[in-house]
Amino acid sequence: MTRPYNFSAGPATMPAEVLAQAASEMLDWSDASGKRCGMGVMEMSHRGKEFMSICAHAESTLRSLLVVPAHFKILFMQGGGLAENAIVPLNLSALRAPADERGQTDFVLTGSWSQKSWQEASKYSSTHVAASSQAGGFTDIPDAATWQIRPDASYVHICSNETIHGVEFHTLPDLKALGSDAALVVDFSSQVASRPVDWSRVGLAFGGAQKNLGPAGLTLVVVREDLLGHALAICPSAFNYQTVAANGSMYNTPPTFAIYMAGLVFDWLARQGGIAAIEAQNIAKAQALYQAIDSSGLYFNPVAAHCRSRMNVPFFLRNEALNDAFLSGAAAAGLLQLKGHKSVGGMRASLYNAMPLAGVQALVNYMQAFERSHA
Repeated sequence: MTRPYNFSAGPATMPAEVLAQAASEMLDWSDASGKRCGMGVMEMSHRGKEFMSICAHAESTLRSLLVVPAHFKILFMQGGGLAENAIVPLNLSALRAPADERGQTDFVLTGSWSQKSWQEASKYSSTHVAASSQAGGFTDIPDAATWQIRPDASYVHICSNETIHGVEFHTLPDLKALGSDAALVVDFSSQVASRPVDWSRVGLAFGGAQKNLGPAGLTLVVVREDLLGHALAICPSAFNYQTVAANGSMYNTPPTFAIYMAGLVFDWLARQGGIAAIEAQNIAKAQALYQAIDSSGLYFNPVAAHCRSRMNVPFFLRNEALNDAFLSGAAAAGLLQLKGHKSVGGMRASLYNAMPLAGVQALVNYMQAFERSHA
């Protein structure tokens, strides 16, 4: 039986073969040689040799896939992107501030998630909005040349893909070219592993795993080594990047099963041909859906063409009275979780790595049939 296509924004669809492998190992995990250990991953000690090998393999595979330079630490943490909105300023806001002053942190607001990051960081630092597209309904990204970055900002925060509004940075900003020495902090929760990362422009990147990397529970942090060791005194030990790095992400019990599942996804990505190959697939999927929307008289997408997201495609029906009929018909056709976020309405199709082109083609076919029947 063919599984329905799950367009959820997260927790999101996962590769079927990854789920099948996890199911086969649920009661008794086996190592690379096929040797069984007599217990499932959820039962393992996080400091035992079995799980340590799982974690090391996951980190090594991810470093290779994303071409993460040696001077960056890969941390497996908890709390999701929302927690990182506090953990980042707790660690980095004092990079360029005297001990007795609140550090300066700058934000580029391009949607709901960068807004949340700015609001949370205000509890721990002196925040400043360097640029915002809110006045235009978060349908564009402000030209980097117009950003007002403070000279003493410790970092500049961006959300590289806004899951709700469907806005994506297709090129990371070069802060040095803008005359700033601030570190670039990137929330790449819904973009990670969907395309290459220019690490020469990044100080720290973080993301929840539940969109492109695996199940909820794991948070990935990739941080440049020179940014470690500047945490505020109030920063909890388990959230101090230097402490987490020094303990190989084992300072506290990590989300072991989520790390294991992410490792299986990393292996799956490698089998697809790596990040370059998966990016080509993502481009093809996004182009197919946007073409269907743009050629339609019923559907529309308000985002500027140059910054439309490949991962999250919001679209609206010009006749909103048809919304319920569209969603019920989609579900009957095996196309799930297409309702837009409650804050913006409409529809949203999330096209993460594990969504096959066939799923997008099925959605396009349904959209066209629905439009013909409601002309």
